[in-house]
Formats: sequence, structure tokens, C-alpha cells
Amino acid sequence: MKINRKLYVSLALLGGVTLVWIVMTIGLVLLTLAPQQRVVVSELLMPRLILVVLTWVFGLGLMAATLRWLIQRYSTAPALLLEQTRTLLASPKALPMNHQGTKETKELADVVYQLAFQRDQLRDEVSTQVALASQGVQQEKDRLAALMAELTQSVVVCNLDGRILLYNNRARLQFKAMSQSPSLAGGAELVGIGRSIYAVFDRALVAHALDSIQQRLLRGAANPSAQFVTSTAAGQLLKVQMAPVRTSNTDDANNVLNGFVLMLENVTRAFDEENRRDQTLHGLTQGCRASLAGMRSALATLEASEMTGEPRTRQRQVLHDEMASMSRRITDLDKEAMHGLKTRWPMEDMLGTDVLLVTQHRIEKYCQRDVSLEILDDSIWLRVDSYSLIQALVYLAARLVDEFDVKFLRLRLLSEDGIAKLDLIWTGQVMSTETVMTWEMDSMQMGAESSPLSVRDVVERHSGELSFGRERVRHEAFYRFALPQVSVQDQPDAASLLHSDSRPEYYDFDLFQTSDQTSALDDRPLSELIYTVFDTETTGLNPSEGDEIIQIGATRCVNGRLLRQESFEQLVNPGRIIPAATITIHGITQEMVSGKPPITAVLPAFHTFVTDTVLVAHNAAFDMKFLQMQEKATGLKFDNPVLDTLLLSAVVHPAQESHRLEEIAGRFNITVLGRHTALGDAFVTAEVWLRLIPLLQAMGIHTLRQAREAAQKTYYARLKY
Repeated sequence: MKINRKLYVSLALLGGVTLVWIVMTIGLVLLTLAPQQRVVVSELLMPRLILVVLTWVFGLGLMAATLRWLIQRYSTAPALLLEQTRTLLASPKALPMNHQGTKETKELADVVYQLAFQRDQLRDEVSTQVALASQGVQQEKDRLAALMAELTQSVVVCNLDGRILLYNNRARLQFKAMSQSPSLAGGAELVGIGRSIYAVFDRALVAHALDSIQQRLLRGAANPSAQFVTSTAAGQLLKVQMAPVRTSNTDDANNVLNGFVLMLENVTRAFDEENRRDQTLHGLTQGCRASLAGMRSALATLEASEMTGEPRTRQRQVLHDEMASMSRRITDLDKEAMHGLKTRWPMEDMLGTDVLLVTQHRIEKYCQRDVSLEILDDSIWLRVDSYSLIQALVYLAARLVDEFDVKFLRLRLLSEDGIAKLDLIWTGQVMSTETVMTWEMDSMQMGAESSPLSVRDVVERHSGELSFGRERVRHEAFYRFALPQVSVQDQPDAASLLHSDSRPEYYDFDLFQTSDQTSALDDRPLSELIYTVFDTETTGLNPSEGDEIIQIGATRCVNGRLLRQESFEQLVNPGRIIPAATITIHGITQEMVSGKPPITAVLPAFHTFVTDTVLVAHNAAFDMKFLQMQEKATGLKFDNPVLDTLLLSAVVHPAQESHRLEEIAGRFNITVLGRHTALGDAFVTAEVWLRLIPLLQAMGIHTLRQAREAAQKTYYARLKY
């Protein structure tokens, strides 16, 4: 486009100049003639004026051809050579430039290629020497990767911004189990290099644990750690142990946090298994007691028999001794079991909100009643045995439903004078104080399930108090658990540990080097941003006329690296016939999308996958239009910053005639695989984008704002869909 503009402007100027010259020449000739001669000349020229115009047009055509040749040879060729040289500098390997220009520029291109080739040889030699020198380091990295892969526990390492910089495959599977849409994103929307851990954990919860570790470090603890239990959005119960990562290059290394390690354990299944084990043990105890009762009955029968004398006395004594021995064993076993039940689950810090969420889920599942939540203070922390406390709440709810047919239940959490008050509220029949006391002291039993613990045992385990109250105005009654709150350190101290509001090939330790991210995203350097590069395949090219998405593919770029294993790929049922003309392009048939989820089910998972990232696409206006067309149906708005490799290629290579994805990939020596598949095109676009970044920086375009402004000045930015 730039070459054509030059040609057209130059040709217009020359045409105007020659036209003025011809008119002036004719005018001067006429001025030198007598009036009669002018009339004669005019009569001769006017019928032949078309010949003059044709001669002028022919001359203009010759000038255009000459100008085009001159521009291509002396203007375009050097510009192309400059772009090819910059591309060569950004490429990892030099390829022949195949330059078409003057003899001098061809020779210059050959010299540039020879220099680049020598550069590559020197790089290879340096890389070989570095590889030899770093074999020991690489062995350590390989051992770390092998160890992480073999660990049966999920491990995630984060910097102080909460960005994930290492995780193992076990953690990847763990997050998949916690995902709300595991069949779509497979947990990739929750875990990934550079992704925020706060997509899973509440920021205040992590800050509280970090603050606890920091306080212990200041008191001189050698290996402080913190642990907590939380619930996930998918209803899972997660036990987390946190350990600090400390700086090793300061004089005060023991007290400077650089990040943290999270060891995750999903205790949802263990919770249920422990409950079943309790039922088995309690059933065994009750069964043995029943057997004892039978033995006593047999003894009574024996005493009533006709056996007399010494044999009768001996037989009776044996039965008495056996029963007494068995009774003692059962009593001891019962006491040990009771003690184990009271102390087996450790007291752990847990956000009060999480306690209510898990309890709500379990009451609704067991009692088949809707439970509403009333959280008057969502900053309350409790030190609880979550297993027994939740079991007690479910037990009380079950008795209310079974014996009084209560229809409406509510859980409320508030704080008064440093005491957390957790209320189980219901509307319905008022109970007597005697009934309340009986329920507190009875062993907890829900249908066929039972426990030797009572609600009173659970309350004592927590050093709390249990009370019963009524709210006569609202015709409600409630059980109130008064529990000690965890003494949280001053909130500013916890917040100061988090630098920002941000959020095997499963690691990137360079992310430990966090920067101040309080500035606007537009002013962040391109090299520091996290990108989601995506592409869509569609039924056609007209989103406003009913065409729909049939496939979405995306991958992520972090710290200048393409993370192929952190990808998103999903076929979509468009709800309409796929035209045969488009099938020849993308190869997606009607049978392939049959039974696949609609776009309204896919976009929520994709929206989570792209959270806190910059979107990158080739001809992004096309793909973004399809996403925007779904905003009303899904309620989701993709308001991420967007960069377009089509526009930015035009910024970097303005002299190139084509900016198609294949052409750009060819210029960068990028192998194109899976063209016209969403994920395949996303991978190619991601590699193109990583090559464009240093070229943009060389032009003085360093920030996201500068890149977006430069892109909007290109000719292709006028394209609309």
C-alpha cells in the first residue's frame, strides 16, 4: 500500500506539471501570432485536440512505468532489505535472504547473510561451551523434574504476587478435579505458569497464612509453615500446607520472603471415608454389647437349670469372667475410639465463610433442604476441626428435618467481642429446653449413620459454648456455636506481603523477580505481560449475519516462552448447518460437532482461561466480533486488551505486500503445522508474536499502549466485521 501511494502521488504531480507545461506552451505560441493567425491555428488544432490529449496520456503512462521501476529499484528494494535484515536479527537461524534489487543491494544482502551465518556459528559454539559448563546444573534440573513428576502430593510454587512459577503433574490433575468444567478446559483455566493462584484461593486466606509465617520468622523460627482448609468453587474440601521460599542473597535471608510453596491435598474423599470408618467401629461396638447381653441371658438360663454343685459354680464363674473381660475390652476400645474421634482431625485455620459453604453443601445433600447463608462478617477466621464441627451441624439439621419437618434452614456467621457466633436457624415448631439438652448429649445419629461423639463433645473439642435461642419477632429459633476467633495480625502487614493486585514445562523461576505492577497495564513492557494467543474456526465470514464459532483454540505465552502444554481446544456445536464451502477450508464436518457443547457452555471456561492476560490473534477484529456477538447470551464480556499480529506485522514490515499468516511465518522461518485448525493457528500466531516483540522494541515500541497505538495507525486497522 505504501508503494502504490508513492506511485500515485508522484504520477499525479508529474501529470499536473506536464499538463501545465503543455497549456503554457500552447499559450506562449498563440501569444506570438497575429490575431488572424491565432484563428487559423485554433481552427487547425481544435479538431485535433484529442491527439494532444492521447499523446499526453501515453507520455504519462511511460512516466508511470519508469517511476514504478525506479521506486521498486531504489526505494522499495532498500526498504525490503532493511526489513529482511531486521527479521534476520530476530531469527534464531539465518536463512538466505533471496533479495531482489539492484546489484549493490543484492551484494549487501549476501554480506548481511554471511555476517548472520557467522553469528549463528558463534552462538552455537558459545551454546556448546555453556552446555558443557552447565551439565551439572542441568542434571540437577532433570532430577528436580523427575522428583516433581514422581511426587504423589500436589505441589505449587508461587511468587509473592501469587503467580504460579512451578507445579507438578499431580497438581495439574488436582486442579482438573477442582474445575467447574473439567471436560472443557481440563483445569487449564486454574493452573498455569504465570497464572494467579487466587483463581482458586481467596486472597485474604493466602495473606493470612503468609502473615502467620512472617511473624514466626521474626520470632526466629527455623522452618515455619502454615496450614489451612478451604473449600473450592466445585464443592471440594482442600487441605493446604504452606512453606516459605526465602531469599538467599541477602544478609537477612531468614526473614525475607521471596515466595511460597503450597502442598495440596483434597480431603473430600478422606472426609467421607473417615465417616464410614466411624460407622463401622461404632457398629462393632454396639454389636459386641448386644452379644454381651445375650451371654448374660444365657447365664441366667444356666442359673435356672438343674445343674448343681461344683460344676455349676465353675461354669457360672467362667461366664462371669469372660463377660467382665469382654466388657472391659469394649469399654477401653470405646474410650480410645472416642479420644481418636475427638483428636484425629487437627485444629486448622479456616475462613468462616468456607465452613459455612461446606456445611451448606452437605446439609442440602443429606437433608434435601435448601439452605441460605447470612454472612455478616466475611473476615472471620476460626481454628476448627472441620470434620467434627460440620458433622455436628449436619446432625442437628437432620434431626430438625426428621422430627419437626423443618422446611427452611439458614446458616449465619457474625462476630461479637472477639467471639465468632455460628448459628443454625430454622423456622417452625418451637422445641422444649429438655429436647434441646437431649439432642446435645445424645450420640450423633443420622438415619443408618451414627457416631459415638455428641454435639457437646464437639463443642468441648473447640473450647466453645453451645446455646439455644429464639427470635420471637421473626418466629425463628437457632442453635448458636460460640467459637474462639483466630487472632489475625494487623491487616496492613498481611497486605504488604502482596506486591500487587495481580494474580515440567511446568516452571519458570524467572517469575521470582517480581516487579511493581501497580502501574496501568497499558504502561507495562511487552516483555513482562502474559498473553493468551487464540484463534477461532467458524461457519463463515459474517458474524453479524448468523455465522457461528465451531472451534476455539488457545495457548499461552509467559516470559517470552510459548507454553504449548497449557492450551485450550474445543469443538463447538454451532446450532446450524456448516456450509460445504467452509468445510474444505477447516475440515470440520457436521458429524464432528454433533454432540459437542454449544458456545454458551464453552465461553465461560474460555473466559476463565484468558483471565488476567492480553489477548493476541491474527486479524483479531474477526475473532473478537464473534465473541462480542455472544455477550448477551452468556453475560460474559471479553474486555481484555487485544493485540493483532496482522496489524503489528504491517507496523514492523510496512514494505511487504502480504501480511497473511503463512507469509509472516515464512519470513520468520516458522514451520506451519495444523493450518486452519484453531489450535494449530494459535501456535503459529504465538510464535509470530514472540518474533515480533524484539522487532517492535527495536522501533521504540516497548509498552502495550505504544503497540496498540501503532497498530491503529496502519491501513489494515480500517477492517470492520
